Amino acid sequence: MSLPFQSDALGKLTLRLTVGILMLFHGVHKIFNPSSLDFISKQLANVDLPQGLAYGVYLGEVIAPLMIILGVFARFGGLLVFSNMIFAIVLAHRSQLLTLTDTGGYTLELQIFFLLTGLAVFFLGSGRIAVKPD
Repeated sequence: MSLPFQSDALGKLTLRLTVGILMLFHGVHKIFNPSSLDFISKQLANVDLPQGLAYGVYLGEVIAPLMIILGVFARFGGLLVFSNMIFAIVLAHRSQLLTLTDTGGYTLELQIFFLLTGLAVFFLGSGRIAVKPD
């Protein structure tokens, strides 16, 4: 049964715009504050990974969100966001995996939001309302 205002295409567009725009804010911040990569480089060195991988944050927080927003290779963009968040959680937030905030919320709500919405875009694709629908 079809309900009024029911649209898979609009639902996918809403998901894409939400995750894409919110993640892009993080990427733009890193563009205007490149010294923020120093923290990422140190975290990578702590786990014996090449510090040059820190530049991958631009893929996960600038390129991938633009792909998702525009709907150009959105599935791949979702996979990049998902991968970016795996690195972020492992490198910077692993000590918070089982912690709550003072108000009872999960400490990693935002990180898990980006992780799972990136995965959702990967599974769902761009939908019909996209520059290059898949």
